[in-house]
Amino acid sequence: MGRGRLPAAQGLACCLLLLLLLGGSGGLESRGAPRGPWEEEQGPVAEGKRWGRTRYEAVKKHLGAVGALSKQYWQYLACKVWREGCGEEEEESSPRPGWSLPLVGRDYLEILSAWYCSFGKCCETGDCRIVNNITGLEADLNGQLHGQHLAKEVVVRAVQGFLQSPRPQKALVLSFHGWSGTGKNFVARMVASHLYRDGLKSECVRVFISLFHFPHHNYVDSYKAQLKKQISETVQLCKQSLFIFDEAEKLHVGLLDAIKPFMARSDKGQVDSRRSIFLFLSNLGGNTINEVALDFWRAGRVREEISMEFLEQRLRLELLEAAENSYARSHLLQENLIDFFVPFLPLEYHHVKLCARDAFLARGLPYTEAALNEVAGMMVFVPKEEKLFSAQGCKSVSQRISYFLP
Repeated sequence: MGRGRLPAAQGLACCLLLLLLLGGSGGLESRGAPRGPWEEEQGPVAEGKRWGRTRYEAVKKHLGAVGALSKQYWQYLACKVWREGCGEEEEESSPRPGWSLPLVGRDYLEILSAWYCSFGKCCETGDCRIVNNITGLEADLNGQLHGQHLAKEVVVRAVQGFLQSPRPQKALVLSFHGWSGTGKNFVARMVASHLYRDGLKSECVRVFISLFHFPHHNYVDSYKAQLKKQISETVQLCKQSLFIFDEAEKLHVGLLDAIKPFMARSDKGQVDSRRSIFLFLSNLGGNTINEVALDFWRAGRVREEISMEFLEQRLRLELLEAAENSYARSHLLQENLIDFFVPFLPLEYHHVKLCARDAFLARGLPYTEAALNEVAGMMVFVPKEEKLFSAQGCKSVSQRISYFLP
């Protein structure tokens, strides 16, 4: 329960909570709680029976009640500050029949939770699992994502605009397209790490890999039920959820249509998923994207001149014309449920060198220009005539630097 929190602040919170409990017995009495054994009328008691069985049972009963009340205080604080345990059943949260959390103690906990949140981002999002660090996302994309000027701009603008909207009409749906190794998974992980405290491990983030989670088409009906259940549970658990579908082009059309309601405008009686983000990662459209990049290079134009409007239009046409792929046969395109098609351009030689540099730095290893050239030279480049684009993007670059380890 303490991942990513301030140990000193949490320790002090526990101390304040203990003082609160010790000072809150008056509140119990005022609400009709049974008096403790030390509050019994004093009378002549035989010395040998001072701690007789009757008094022992009374003490045990009272201490059990205090322990239950302490648990209730802690659950209230955890729900207020960390949004954990908020859905506990009533019988678990109530320490004793007929008891409730004293109002005085609740007031103190309100002050305590506000004080704790001043150390972090609890007060900004209302949920410490959610951080929504757009500034950090933009900085890391600029520094670590190479050769993808369109992806950087679209992702930052789309996510920022969505998060700033007080009442979005529907979930945000982004579809990443491009060759393998161009950065689609890298960006998806980066979005998760900057929107959620625990990144991909957050309970508000779900990752689905087509051939791993849904390998058999014979079980599509079962997959559909499981997928709907998992999305619904995550949306109900978190006020802001992230769903990542890798190898989206291999998803069965039935699965795409099954999750369609979560991406459309919410209807009455349906789980409200308007605060959710869906990312689809696909190799579809990679050839069209590469052809555009190659045409620009042959015309002597820099790749940064490729506009989103021109490339997105070509990409959308290819997806619609390919009748054999699930995207075209599902309702995602026809009903305009995808908000942005995000193209990932093929990577050139100097981009691969930058990826190699980042891999050396990530391991804390020194590097030379010759080493970077050697790593880039290990990759296969296409087309055969120009040898312009890395066929693998930057995939496997980090493994290849192992050759340079002492």
